[in-house]
Amino acid sequence: MKIIILAAGIGSRLGNPFPKPLTPLEDGKSIMKRQIEYLSSKFHLDKIFTIVGFKKDMIMENFPDVGYIYNERFDQTNTSKSLLKGLQKFPNEDILWLNGDVVFDEILLETISPYIEKSQSFCCVNNSSVGEEEVKYQIDKNGNINEISKTVKNAKGEAVGINFISKTDSKIFINNLIKCKDDDYFEKGLELSILNDNIKIKPINISEFLCMEVDFESDLKAVNKLL
Repeated sequence: MKIIILAAGIGSRLGNPFPKPLTPLEDGKSIMKRQIEYLSSKFHLDKIFTIVGFKKDMIMENFPDVGYIYNERFDQTNTSKSLLKGLQKFPNEDILWLNGDVVFDEILLETISPYIEKSQSFCCVNNSSVGEEEVKYQIDKNGNINEISKTVKNAKGEAVGINFISKTDSKIFINNLIKCKDDDYFEKGLELSILNDNIKIKPINISEFLCMEVDFESDLKAVNKLL
């Protein structure tokens, strides 16, 4: 298995003069420092790779011991194309990936580990709230995700930016990420894989834990209050 952190974007909505994953939190750590510390306590550091773009040297200087993949078109593409570069590098492996702006509790990794061990593709979800600007999801009669986008109606909850694709599903997912437009989020590739190729994506409910993407200043304040 490999772990991919998506950290190529400019993150303009938060207004930092540096990459959003380097945003400092109330606990004295940056968002990415928390991520890497928690991930490396459960998985070997050599498994972690970060997709970089905007001010990549700042991230690389802060975390010299993880691997890096450069999205040279970071200012023209969205997460579908950043993730595609990572998956193409490791086409025959299980991949756990997360957005570089997700703040989460370490115990969350214990919840998702059994699904990783079974090589079951999944998306972590929060069913306690459904934000208008967030990626939302709906399920079919068997409990698998059948819709995942910002425009889902009557959503069950939100996708929180921590996901896993099995090596058996990865090639299908790669092909659908290739079909995505440059400005698509990676969730478009997931939705195409579900609708066109019938891959099974389980929603893993992590509502009881802290797990929040920091897109706006209000998100940062909410996270810091919880910390």
